[in-house]
Amino acid sequence: MADYYVYTQNLSVGYPKKTVLENIAIGVNRGEILTLIGPNGAGKSTVLKSIAGQLKLIAGTVYIDKTDRSLISKKVLSQKLSVVFTQRLRTELMTCRDVVATGRYPYTGRFGILCAKDRQKVEEAMALIRITAFADEDFAKISDGQRQRVMLARAICQEPDIILLDEPTSYLDIRHKLEFLQLLQNMAREKKLSVIMSLHELDLAKKISDRIICVGEHCVERFGTPQEIFRENYMKTLFGVTTGSFDETTCGMELEMPKGEPKVFVLAGAASGQETFRRLQRRGVAFATGILFENDMDYPVAKALAAKLVNVKATQRIGMERLASAKELASKCESVICCREHFADWEPENRELYEYLQRKPSYRG
Repeated sequence: MADYYVYTQNLSVGYPKKTVLENIAIGVNRGEILTLIGPNGAGKSTVLKSIAGQLKLIAGTVYIDKTDRSLISKKVLSQKLSVVFTQRLRTELMTCRDVVATGRYPYTGRFGILCAKDRQKVEEAMALIRITAFADEDFAKISDGQRQRVMLARAICQEPDIILLDEPTSYLDIRHKLEFLQLLQNMAREKKLSVIMSLHELDLAKKISDRIICVGEHCVERFGTPQEIFRENYMKTLFGVTTGSFDETTCGMELEMPKGEPKVFVLAGAASGQETFRRLQRRGVAFATGILFENDMDYPVAKALAAKLVNVKATQRIGMERLASAKELASKCESVICCREHFADWEPENRELYEYLQRKPSYRG
């Protein structure tokens, strides 16, 4: 761990009468993004607050650039480390610009008077996060999403080496969520900023993170790259998923498959069947589908929702055996839905299946 810019050693965190997590060993380099994931109440926020110094450590040490954080002065620490947490900032008649400007206090004198350079940094941070349009509005009267962006601008204005963020995308719409994460990634890459944050959106964590920490019951269960973490159906175990399904390859979630024997056969593939699968699920209609290659975009949804599925590995030919299985399934169903009518040269069996289904009285195009 000593090779990391920020790392912990034998860390235990929690509260005076309650230890939440023990023996935490994590690390992040400069220019890297480290993300904490795990169920609600597992202790992700507690870890972040403990690294930041907002909670007293129960045991162990947090190191920044190989120096024990407790030995770094508050002034120097405030220049190195910035936080964006979920708790509301209490302000009285402060504009958004005023809030962003507090990020410069570690660099001002005891009276907090901003110089020309400080004011320039404030304006640059607001422009970067695109909040200049409401910079003069009362911070207490803007939306939660706008507040989150203001707090990020304040953190950037602080020019830290490390930024800690607790669920930073919680109040952001899809546009600002993507803009925010792209900005964070660019800053980590270009400014060599060490980012440690918690996220609920597993798909975003998988895309943006260099390393991921899985916070389970009383301990960090896994620490590694997204490729090392998102495998072997581990997410279902980590989050205790008992209803519906989660696909670790796509990070897609589906509700429970309809119960019973299939009443409808769906010929899909080439990303044509997902909406039909979900429409049948919403109606509680059990269905069968095939013949799907396992690298087809329809496959993860079909695997989660279809009562019966005829599939084939991506590198194999379909073959007459699977064609016969699909025909048999279709013959037992009350109706047929064909989501496609054009087929690639390498799937003549699906073309033959389509022609077979067209002759059935229950065929629906």
